[in-house]
Amino acid sequence: MLKNYKTEIKPTGMRMEREKSSRFCRRGARVAALLFLSVVLSGCGTGAGGEEYALMEDEQLILYTSHKEEVYGPIVREFEERTGIWVEVHAGGTTEMLEKMKQNEGKNACDVMFGGGVESYEAYEELFVPYAPAQSEMLDGNYASEDHLWTLFSELPIVLVYNNKLVSGAEAPKGWAEFLTDRWKGQIAFADPEKSGTSYTALATMSQILNLDDQELLEKFSAALDGKLSSGSGEVLKEVSAGTRLVGITLEETAKKEMARGADISMVYPEEGTSAVPDGCALAAGAPHPENAKKFIDFTVSEDVQRLIMEQFFRRTVRTDMQSTEKTGEEIHLVDFDLARAGSRQEELLQMWAGYFPEEQG
Repeated sequence: MLKNYKTEIKPTGMRMEREKSSRFCRRGARVAALLFLSVVLSGCGTGAGGEEYALMEDEQLILYTSHKEEVYGPIVREFEERTGIWVEVHAGGTTEMLEKMKQNEGKNACDVMFGGGVESYEAYEELFVPYAPAQSEMLDGNYASEDHLWTLFSELPIVLVYNNKLVSGAEAPKGWAEFLTDRWKGQIAFADPEKSGTSYTALATMSQILNLDDQELLEKFSAALDGKLSSGSGEVLKEVSAGTRLVGITLEETAKKEMARGADISMVYPEEGTSAVPDGCALAAGAPHPENAKKFIDFTVSEDVQRLIMEQFFRRTVRTDMQSTEKTGEEIHLVDFDLARAGSRQEELLQMWAGYFPEEQG
């Protein structure tokens, strides 16, 4: 089983680069096949002449992720411990990271994309190559990629949240339709869908459930937002908890996590229904370390990781041989979300969105 790494999360970005040499020393000492190198590298990655030793190609993995550090940290750490592979992490919003992949095509800049709704993977399908994980037959087939272009990670219902101190249960929003009126004008916490995959999924969900065309949806919803956007998905819960926004749109797991931490908020499953689009993981086209990338994808759907996401991350497993620990007193109505439609129209919808929000706002 995976260890509990709640308080000890792996450093990322520039911090990871600064610690690269010393951590390579520790790994060298653990690998029997490279035992003789552990003596040489015990000086934190430098030889007698002071030169630095580079990691070998078969010990590297470049990971792009839209997960928060509290999610990817324990998984990356355990993967490194079990395999001896060094993981270089680049984190950001889903669309932000996919756009970076697009800009870096052909530059060997990424091995795996980890996180973000699978409809976003469909929209950027040219960035990935098919790979069927070792236990693909155990995964939920309802949203599985027929050509194995991406691999499921967890199922994530979209929910509504509200501040308990400022909004009573009787006054709380009941469904999507309310967010297209003046009732909550300027009081809705919602991240920019040009950066947040969660927000794009929410837009596509509203469009499908309320049976609105894109123009009508964006016109009404942008008016309700009153020009105000959260700086990211993580800010939605902070704003609602602090009362700077009364209500918000987020993921079930994010809401439950904040509630468990003591945030004075409540969660609502929209009465019209909602989507539970999985987030995913995919092998990058032209990955410089494809075999290590495949090992990481296999690891994300292993029993150990899937148990971890249920027990610690409030997420729903995608394995059919494991039961979700999710328990709620409220009934959730999940719609048959049109994944193909959401993926194929993402670029067009976001271009239209930019017309309503031409400048990045916080």
